[in-house]
Amino acid sequence: MKKRVVVTGLGAITPIGNDVPTFWEGIKEGKIGFGPITYFDTTDYKAKLAAQVKDFNPEEYMDKKAARRMEAFCQYAVAAAKEAIEDAKLDMEQEDPYRVGCAIGNGVGSLQAMQREYTRLVDRGPSKVAPLLVPLMITNMAAGNVSIMFNLKGKSINVVTACATGTNSIGEAFRTIQYGDADVMVAGGTEASIAEIGVAGFTALTALSSSENPARCSIPFDKDRNGFVMGEGAGVVILEELEHAKARGAKIYAEVLGYGCTSDAYHITSPAEDGMGAATAMTNAVKDAGLESEQITYINAHGTSTHHNDLFETRAIKAAFGEHAKDIHVNSTKSMVGHLLGAAGAVEFITCVKEVEEDFIHKTVGLKDCEEEMDLDYCKESYRESVPYALSNSLGFGGHNASILIGKYME
Repeated sequence: MKKRVVVTGLGAITPIGNDVPTFWEGIKEGKIGFGPITYFDTTDYKAKLAAQVKDFNPEEYMDKKAARRMEAFCQYAVAAAKEAIEDAKLDMEQEDPYRVGCAIGNGVGSLQAMQREYTRLVDRGPSKVAPLLVPLMITNMAAGNVSIMFNLKGKSINVVTACATGTNSIGEAFRTIQYGDADVMVAGGTEASIAEIGVAGFTALTALSSSENPARCSIPFDKDRNGFVMGEGAGVVILEELEHAKARGAKIYAEVLGYGCTSDAYHITSPAEDGMGAATAMTNAVKDAGLESEQITYINAHGTSTHHNDLFETRAIKAAFGEHAKDIHVNSTKSMVGHLLGAAGAVEFITCVKEVEEDFIHKTVGLKDCEEEMDLDYCKESYRESVPYALSNSLGFGGHNASILIGKYME
């Protein structure tokens, strides 16, 4: 018998707030986190805007020595994990640490460390490369640092599936608890890739928006969309086996019900044009939850604001749900915080949890008009209505598709 898994804690560092209450208020208000890139001179770059984290001080979450031994993507993960653990009132002194695991994914590691130390290598020679380059740079150090910081001695994994990383990380944590390998998992995603090489690389792919208008740069499903806006931050949640959560009197936000994954096996950057890979991930998540397609009334889409993603994801939703697709509210959190890459699915999962909890579906900010084939309800306005279930999609370069389904907790 698979065990039931619930959400008992939430933590977030985002472009519109460095804790979940602030982030969620921003979501409800339709606040956008876009502005000129301040980390480097963008004079020669086509992409001028990003969704940067603001006013983040790592020493509010860890001591100076620990902060110096972490790049930003790890600092964000530790900060979000700290909030989630405190929110869940999880006392590690009362837990068997080998039954509490960590699944925090990251897409690319620290581009900043790579750039910085490669410049030293070229300018000053190999002996001048920092001794800590490798542990500062590699992607698994988000999970490693969180585990060290909070004494999590159970399963510790770093799922890397590009922009599906956050959803896959939470999904794999869900499976871990379902099958009895842990009682609690600290799960999510983190990213901090707003660096010269990151922006230049995505621009070379023609993936980034060239808009210089913060109100019209990340506009998922709009006919004028021309690329995504890079964001940064972290989302971390506490997943817990139901009986374990009840035994310690934990607050239960929602229940994780289903998880589906597929591969397009099609192209290294483009989703499959017919959307069948993403469609199958969605239908697998619904089946895993034991639900019927008609019971799904809300989808938090991957919705990147690129031409291919938004069109092909629309096709995927239609393929998965048929005529019922037109009765489903579909929105994109990236309209406010941009594309957080490896952290996107985790922050969007938190958004779904709050929407289910408060019966609120946020609008897709900036959306005006869609082309003819884009004929679903993409939430030009927010809705206040019952949200019994939320299905969250993430699609990653390489053809990775992941969908996770949550619902209101019922005894």
